[in-house]
Amino acid sequence: MNATPKNFVSLFLLALFCSGSVCAERIKDIASIEGVRINQLVGYGLVVGLDKSGDKNKFTGQTLRSMLGRFGVTLPPGVDPKAKNIAAVAIQADLPAFAKQGQTIDVTVSSIGDAKSLRGGTLLMTPLKGADGQVYAVAQGSLVVNGLSASGQDGSNITVNNPSVGRIPNGATVERTVNTPFSEDNSLIFNLHTSDFTTANRMAESINQEFGANTARPVDATSVRVNAPLDPGQKVSFASMVENLTVVLDDAPARVIVNSRTGTVVINSKVRVQPAAVSHGSLTVTISENPQVSQPAPFSRGGANGGYAAI
Repeated sequence: MNATPKNFVSLFLLALFCSGSVCAERIKDIASIEGVRINQLVGYGLVVGLDKSGDKNKFTGQTLRSMLGRFGVTLPPGVDPKAKNIAAVAIQADLPAFAKQGQTIDVTVSSIGDAKSLRGGTLLMTPLKGADGQVYAVAQGSLVVNGLSASGQDGSNITVNNPSVGRIPNGATVERTVNTPFSEDNSLIFNLHTSDFTTANRMAESINQEFGANTARPVDATSVRVNAPLDPGQKVSFASMVENLTVVLDDAPARVIVNSRTGTVVINSKVRVQPAAVSHGSLTVTISENPQVSQPAPFSRGGANGGYAAI
């Protein structure tokens, strides 16, 4: 079984910190409230002020013609504005839950043409739309580009990071709020990040132990429904208290993780090895059962134990 480096590190750290002890997590770390989420926004616009590193295609010129038309400037028919200091870009942003009008969010600007670099460019005012086609934010500002590229007359070139992608910190202003079901009902639904029947049941038991019986009940392996006050202010305080309760996570299933790139193997505590023999080249590993009995001292609480011996 292969694993990506990111998943490998996460599972290794989880096994390291939770081995030999009870692993309890806050509810806010293992679950989220249904309906309280980010919303993705996207837009299309122009970046200007580039140092002759812009687009050379025709649709960028069409975009420039359309933009100038909105400002009352009409280009003669048949004239193709081949401006090398502009680039057509796509803008992406994440609208947080409960974002209000006037707040600012970060945006990512990516070239969709053949521009060589966006360094030194400025994004013109661009509306950002959601999946429903409504405008939720407006983006504008100077780009911060971490990448760079350079070339010599002999044909050599070098590129560091990606110069065709940049960011504008706090570059978009929220213009429309997104309604959430948080204050519309007298209950909250907590969805686990990882589905597990045992963890969902333990979460409900932890909430009921704190706030009384029948306050929470598991709906399925992912969701737990919690009765909450109808008043929005009281519901915020109630959600805060619920999120800070701790839940003992269920033991992970028996798993062996092999990182094929580094050759590292991680085995969690639930893996049980049967008597077996493994042979690879000149190496032979034999695993056999070897029960051992310890003789307890007088008046002690000793007992027999068993184990496995590797030869």
